[in-house]
Amino acid sequence: MRFKISSRQALFITASILFLAAIFYFLSGNSILSNQAPLTENNTDAPKKEKINSDLPVRLKIPKINVDSAIEYVGLTDQGAMDVPSGPVDVAWFNLGPRPGESGSAVISGHYGWKNNIPAVFDNLYKLSMGDRVYVEYEKGIMTTFVVRELKSYDQNENAVDVFTSDDGIPHLNLVTCEGVWDKIKKSYSNRLVVFTDIE
Repeated sequence: MRFKISSRQALFITASILFLAAIFYFLSGNSILSNQAPLTENNTDAPKKEKINSDLPVRLKIPKINVDSAIEYVGLTDQGAMDVPSGPVDVAWFNLGPRPGESGSAVISGHYGWKNNIPAVFDNLYKLSMGDRVYVEYEKGIMTTFVVRELKSYDQNENAVDVFTSDDGIPHLNLVTCEGVWDKIKKSYSNRLVVFTDIE
């Protein structure tokens, strides 16, 4: 279920996130030399859909496929892949990227096809379609809504940088799971399914 990320790709993703954050920081009128608000008419120059929330995400809710799961926090494995949730019922937020609701592409993964036919959180992720809603709940009960834009399938060795980065200044949430054929030797599915969503 892991997305393989080479050390070079990981460095690129991290650098891209920091670069985009720096650009947004300065374009929004902030300055390390001043605590004043940006001097714009009605302070309306920031991206319209920016909803930065200092709380950590705690639950992912997708009513259409009956998902209401706790969110774990993961980084990279020793092999350079995005880590995965510890079990079949929780999801995992890639905490080396932005939080859901911050500018950029937040990524949450979940299992599909758990052993012994035990239901897994993203078994039905493929049933989502454009316009469906996804909700992220934060520590203080605040909820952020995302809307499905598209579903895309990747080969497990395909470059997936676009899953982790974006440059439009808008918050995105990308949901990742497995699909395809199970390889008993590699103990992995052949493909990865990504649901791309945009903040509402």
